[in-house]
Amino acid sequence: METATSCNGAPEAGLVAHQSVPVLVLISFVSLFSAFLIYFYAPFWRVRRVPGPPTSFPVGHLHLLAKSGPDVFRAIAKEYGPIFRFHMGRQPLVIVANAELCKEVGIKKFKDIRNRSTPPPTIGSLHQDALFLTRDSTWLAMRNTVIPLYQPARLARLIPVMQSYVDALVANIAGCPDQDCIPFCQLSLRMAIDIIGKTAFGVEFGLSKNSEDSCCGSEAHGGEGDDDVREFLKEYKRSMEFIKMDLSSSLSTILGLFLPCAQTPCRRLLRRVPGTADYKMDENERRLCRRIDAIIASRRRDRAAARRRGGDGDGDAAARSAPLDFIAALLDAMENGSGGGKDFALEDRHVRALAYEHLIAGTKTTAFTLSSVVYLVSCHPRVEEKLLRELDGFAPPRGRAPTADELQSRLPYLDQVIKEAMRFHLVSPLIARQTSESVEIGGYVLPKVTPAVPPPAGELVHVSCCQSAVHSKQTSRR
Repeated sequence: METATSCNGAPEAGLVAHQSVPVLVLISFVSLFSAFLIYFYAPFWRVRRVPGPPTSFPVGHLHLLAKSGPDVFRAIAKEYGPIFRFHMGRQPLVIVANAELCKEVGIKKFKDIRNRSTPPPTIGSLHQDALFLTRDSTWLAMRNTVIPLYQPARLARLIPVMQSYVDALVANIAGCPDQDCIPFCQLSLRMAIDIIGKTAFGVEFGLSKNSEDSCCGSEAHGGEGDDDVREFLKEYKRSMEFIKMDLSSSLSTILGLFLPCAQTPCRRLLRRVPGTADYKMDENERRLCRRIDAIIASRRRDRAAARRRGGDGDGDAAARSAPLDFIAALLDAMENGSGGGKDFALEDRHVRALAYEHLIAGTKTTAFTLSSVVYLVSCHPRVEEKLLRELDGFAPPRGRAPTADELQSRLPYLDQVIKEAMRFHLVSPLIARQTSESVEIGGYVLPKVTPAVPPPAGELVHVSCCQSAVHSKQTSRR
C-alpha cells in the first residue's frame, strides 16, 4: 500500500514542480523589472517637486530636444517658470532660466555647485584629465595653473601670430572666384584651427595657406603634404564626432543615458570588439594621445635646446624669452614647480588633455561666433554702416599689427557688436553643474549627494543655467 502511494505521489510532485517554473520565472521578471523601475526613477524622485513637462519612458524629454533643439528650453521656461526639470533619459536636469538664479548658482553658491556634470561620451576618456571635467581640489589647482596663461600681457604677445592668420583669411576671401557665395564658416574654422595649432601646440597646420581648395568648401586635412598634421586633424575631427550625444553615438554612450551603472562595464567590453563604435573611439583616442605626446616631447626638446644655446648662465632666461605656446607654458609651470599645489602635481597626461581641450574650445566656437557676427551684421544695414565707419577710422601704421590696447580702446562699437552676436547665438545653450551639498535654488531644495559612496555618472543632481532662455527673456524686455 505504501509502495503504491509513493508511486502515485512522484508524478504529482513532478507536475507541481513543472507548474512552479513559470511562476518563478514570472516572479523573477517582475522583481527585475521593479528593480529597474526603482533604479530608473530614483533620480526623478529626489527632485519631483521641481515642475516640468510630462516625460516619455525611457527617453525622458530627449524627443522634445530632437524636435525643437535648444529652443525647447525657452518654451518650457515660459510654461513652467524660471526653474524646471528636463530629463535626459534617466537623468533629470534642473534647468535655471533666470539671470538672478544663474548668478546664484554660478557665484553665490558656487562652492556647493562647482563641479561640472560628466556627459556620457566623455566618461573614461582623454577629456577627464582636462580642466572642464576635473573636480574639487584638483580643478582648483589646475585652474590656478592655467589662469596665468590667459593674462592680458601674455595674450597681447600672441596678436602678431593671430594677425598673420587673419591676413591669410582676408586673402582667401578675396581670392574666392565666386564672390557671391563665400564659405565663410569653413574659412573662419580653418583660421581658428591654425591659430590654436600655433599658439597651443607650436605646430603649423597650414590650413589657411592651403589656397587651392580654400573656397571650394572641401574639408582640409593639413597643408604642405605634412602627413602627421593631416592625420592629427583627421583624428581630431573624428573625436568631435564621437562626443555627440545622439543615436549615432556608441552603444555605451546611449546606454549611459538610460542605465549609467552599466556604461563603464559595457565600454570596457565593447572597446575590445573590433568594428564597434567603442572600439573605433578607443583606437582613435589612442592615436590622438600618441600624436599629442609626440608634440609635447618635441616642445620639451626645443626648450632644452634653447637653454643649451643660451649658455650655462642665461639658459633659463633664453628659454623664457622665447615665444611660449600653451604646451611650452605648461611645461614651464611643471619645471618651476608652479603646476599644481600640495595635493596635485601637473603631469604629462594633464598637459596633453589641457592642450587638446584648448583645441576643442577655441576652434568651432570661434568660427561659429565670427560667422554669427557676419550674418547678423549683414541683416542690419545701419549696424553695418556704423561698424564700417569705426573700422575705417581705425588705421594702425602700415606693416604693424594693432596692439591689444588699441583693439580694446579704439573699437568700442565692434566690441558691442560681437557681444550682442554672442547673446543672440550662443555657442552652448547650457552650462551644467552638479550639487555637492544640499542647496536651495529658487525655493526648491536640491538634495545633497551621499559622500560615503561616490555615485556613478548620472547619480548626481545636475543644475544647468539655460542661457538661451535667459537671453530670450532679456531680448523681450528691450
